Amino acid sequence: MAGSLTTSVVFHIPALGYSEYYHSPLRISRFSEIFSSDILSNSWRAKPKVPPSSANSRGKRLGKSVPNVSIAYGSIIKDHPMWDDGEEAVVDDTSEPSIVSENRLQFLEERDEKNLSWRLLKLSRADKVRSALELYASMDFMGLRPESHAFNALLSCLLRKEEVDDALQVFESMKSSGRTSGHSYNLILQGVAKARGFEAAFEMFEELVADDEHKKKVDQVLFNMMLTLCRDEKDWLKSERIWWKMNENGIVGNSVTYRLLVTTFLAFCQYGLAIEAYLEMVRNGVRPDARTMEAAIMAFVKDGRWDFALDAFRGMMKRKENPNITTFNALIHSLGNNGQVNLAFKVYDCMKSLGHVPTSYTWNALLVALCRAKQYGDALRLFDRVQQETPSALGLHLYNSALTACKRLGSWKRALQILWEMEDLGLSVPVTSYCRVIGACEVGNEPKVALQVYQHMVHRKLTPDTLTLLSLIRSCVWGSLWDEMREILKSVPPNAHLYNAAVQGLCLREKTESAKKLYQEMRELELSADHKTRAMMLQFLPRS
Repeated sequence: MAGSLTTSVVFHIPALGYSEYYHSPLRISRFSEIFSSDILSNSWRAKPKVPPSSANSRGKRLGKSVPNVSIAYGSIIKDHPMWDDGEEAVVDDTSEPSIVSENRLQFLEERDEKNLSWRLLKLSRADKVRSALELYASMDFMGLRPESHAFNALLSCLLRKEEVDDALQVFESMKSSGRTSGHSYNLILQGVAKARGFEAAFEMFEELVADDEHKKKVDQVLFNMMLTLCRDEKDWLKSERIWWKMNENGIVGNSVTYRLLVTTFLAFCQYGLAIEAYLEMVRNGVRPDARTMEAAIMAFVKDGRWDFALDAFRGMMKRKENPNITTFNALIHSLGNNGQVNLAFKVYDCMKSLGHVPTSYTWNALLVALCRAKQYGDALRLFDRVQQETPSALGLHLYNSALTACKRLGSWKRALQILWEMEDLGLSVPVTSYCRVIGACEVGNEPKVALQVYQHMVHRKLTPDTLTLLSLIRSCVWGSLWDEMREILKSVPPNAHLYNAAVQGLCLREKTESAKKLYQEMRELELSADHKTRAMMLQFLPRS
């Protein structure tokens, strides 16, 4: 080849002839020793390549003025007169071809590794794969090693061209010569993951971090890359294993590391691990970004630790960060469920001041907070306000929360209005909604209205649950609707809870004979009486 670095002319070797010089054991490349072992023991290692037979293959595109050399074989394939010294070379056909066996060697007048590395870097960046591999093979044959940045450029070039087997061979050579870096591991692992799957890349990663020599070069960036692959593969177990490896190697993660850990664990409902990762980040003095803080708040909320969630929220406010609407809603809901109504409304005011528009979930969280604090009147007033200002936010959960407040207050008229409105809007009204309306009629002492709601529900082909029937039985007892109560008991499958409620109600209303008959019927149906029912009946039934 032309140029100051390479030429194909015959050169003079003072002490040895051509064959003696190149067949001398002192000239066998270290590259041969590396690839003489079995490279198929793991899925990520280079696979045996079939020498190209097409007209466009590397070997056939090259001229015949330069010999083909197989460093993997540890000998020279003498298929050119230039190498013929009268003896026949022995080639081990059982060995596996390497990248050098497909490329010609160049005579290198230049011996400076720095200059050769610069040329290899330039060829690799220009994606001249054939020329870069020829130069690399020639350097390797002469016992010259490229610098780390040139090695990395060659790796990147091979991976861009999807030459994974060649890239793995180059990487093994880098490892043997101690020229690897964190960037080298990053490149090869990404290439293996793309070409052979995540499992192969993870297996290779575990071998690297298990080796005492190479794990020293595994840096924070590589761990972050592997955590990203785990997140994309939706494998939180391997994310946890990588996290353990980081701690074993004494590597402290950065904000990217902990964001990947917290968000991945949160996505798979591993709230304890997400919290542990966040607390470790705080201990290590790493400043979390807004996304990590939001994920940590969600993890605290899901784990029932509203006080820690509130502290994290206050930290975001001090840093003048604006959490998303989902974080606000989750925090309001958590505070409301734990009876912190005032704090829930303060967070709501903060949300509005930051420009967020309340959603149906926001209003429902506030209604639930008021109901948990037994402020049912305030809950209904808030519901009326939502109806007037943002009717589009009304949903099934919001209506049910309002019906819960009506049930507690005994506001059966308001409960009926809400129920008819739900049906007029075409909502799929569940049994629980009818149960709350019937409960409001029970508290409001309107048993006949409760029966009408029950009949309407049955007419809509909805099957009442036990809670609904219990509320209806109690309404009939206190409304002295004995026949209606008997009809309800006959119309549904035998249920011990319903019979217990009916017997206890009759005893409390001093309907002794009716209570005895119903209790006997209950025993005939082999339904078990609870402690309260048995205690009441002992007062009326003979000891026998």
